[in-house]
Amino acid sequence: MFRDREDAASRLAERLQAYRGKNPLILAIPRGAVPMARIIADQLGGELDVVLVRKLRAPQQPELAIGSVNESGWTYRSDYAELYGADAAYIASEKRAQMETIRRRRAQYTPIRPPIDTKGRIVIVIDDGLATGATMISALHGLRVGKPAKLICAVPVAPPDTLDKVAALADEVVCLEAPLFFQAVGQFYQHFPQVDDDQVIEILKGA
Repeated sequence: MFRDREDAASRLAERLQAYRGKNPLILAIPRGAVPMARIIADQLGGELDVVLVRKLRAPQQPELAIGSVNESGWTYRSDYAELYGADAAYIASEKRAQMETIRRRRAQYTPIRPPIDTKGRIVIVIDDGLATGATMISALHGLRVGKPAKLICAVPVAPPDTLDKVAALADEVVCLEAPLFFQAVGQFYQHFPQVDDDQVIEILKGA
């Protein structure tokens, strides 16, 4: 469906042209979305930053999100978390681990400045795709507190039921493809390499 993240970002930028010249704040969910957000910020003439959220991993199934946590510590817990053995004690422990990762990444990514203020801004949150939508839910919830003028979720691909979940938290959702058969984000990219911390830091320095 997409050649790579660059292809997906260019297509998303085309769909977001209404915000060109309005100094939108483009926030990437690290790490995969950061190269995409740079392309979109450049094409729209906006600012680039990151929004730090982490998924809460299911016991014994670290790829499965049973919730998420944002930088403020607010936690989203999916309605199926207990089915995978994630009781309150497990979630508290997993939350502590993920908050430590968030603190480490903030120190790495933006060591000389705080996050860019969202108040009164057009804020566009970018990810390279949504599966459960857990991290996007935490991102949008945390950003709403900052009182942006408009809060937009923009992704290349997501299943329809996930889009319904995030639509309740955003003023607008832009999604290029919403296939019914969805196993993982990577299945919709021909080339989907990992993005590492060094790449993220270099992109943010350039911004």
